[in-house]
Amino acid sequence: MNYYNYKNRSPFWTYLIAGLIGAIVGSLIMAYIAPTYLYGAVIPWPGQSDNKPSEENTEIQKLQINTPPNGDISVIPVIAKEMTPAVVGISTTEIKYDLFFRPIESKSVGSGVVVDSKGYILTNDHVVGNANKISVILSDGRHYEGKNLWSDPVLDLAVVKINADNLKVAPLGDSDKLVVGELAIAIGNPLGLRFQRTVTAGIISALERSLPVQNIIMQDLIQTDASINPGNSGGPLINSSGEVIGINTLKASQAEAMGFAIPINLAKPIVRSIIDHGRFIKPWLGISGIDREIASYYNADISIDKGIFIADVERNSPAAKADIRKGDIITHIEGQEINTMAKLRLVLYNLEVGKSIEIRILRDNKEKVVTAVLQEMP
Repeated sequence: MNYYNYKNRSPFWTYLIAGLIGAIVGSLIMAYIAPTYLYGAVIPWPGQSDNKPSEENTEIQKLQINTPPNGDISVIPVIAKEMTPAVVGISTTEIKYDLFFRPIESKSVGSGVVVDSKGYILTNDHVVGNANKISVILSDGRHYEGKNLWSDPVLDLAVVKINADNLKVAPLGDSDKLVVGELAIAIGNPLGLRFQRTVTAGIISALERSLPVQNIIMQDLIQTDASINPGNSGGPLINSSGEVIGINTLKASQAEAMGFAIPINLAKPIVRSIIDHGRFIKPWLGISGIDREIASYYNADISIDKGIFIADVERNSPAAKADIRKGDIITHIEGQEINTMAKLRLVLYNLEVGKSIEIRILRDNKEKVVTAVLQEMP
């Protein structure tokens, strides 16, 4: 039988004491070495800035974001207070008929924004376009009967007039200067007049969006994550300077935080013409065009790098008289680059009927410059 040799074996407490001494010595060494040799030399002191930054630190320091003073979210309460009186509620009645041709009243609610102190209001076509009766509710509770002066289902814009004076007017901004990521504020009547003049805020999520809506494709839309719900339609989308930069039109039903607005620059010449002349004098070129981005959707053989593809030219139109032909590609009008039909409308609407304009086209991959005289749309 074997026995353990207890004399040659160290007692348990000897190992314990040795371990404690080692731990204490190690702690003392780290307490001295780390601050002296690691921090400041290998690892920077917390909050310490090296007088001679490395190349990586230099690159990081170059990346600076200069936020404009009016871009702060603290401007939202100020903008909401100033702009809300210029936002109106719009209640409409439409007469529909059942299977037995009996009239049925259909009521709906939307929003609008006052663009002239004499009672001119900008809204959506889908809010008032088919209405038999329009009622406009101001922020102070006054009700007025509205008259639809002009409406366009393709643009989804409409101008309504009420008999009122000295109204609070919303200033119109420049939607061409928008930048993705900047502040966006929406004011409107989501889900009806019960929640009238609700203010929501977010950012400009994207620009130049195209969406199919029923039988048309809406183009050059502003995308925002500011909440836009049924009833917000026709209300303003506002920038951090308190200017209207879009008219809210719809939201993506399949997703959250995806709303869309029509750029205000498209509406400004229309409003100006209606106020000055009582109607929109629409400049007419007489073409049917297809955007380069959606041309292949209609015809797989169409592939263009820039401009808009001319699918058809109306007889005796300004385009026909200028020798613009089916299959040509319009790249510029009056020196402005044209890549969408929305951009073409924007450029034309800011020109006067009777004006001679220069149009640059591509035909058989060769550039050609023609001159057309704009007419009023028949």
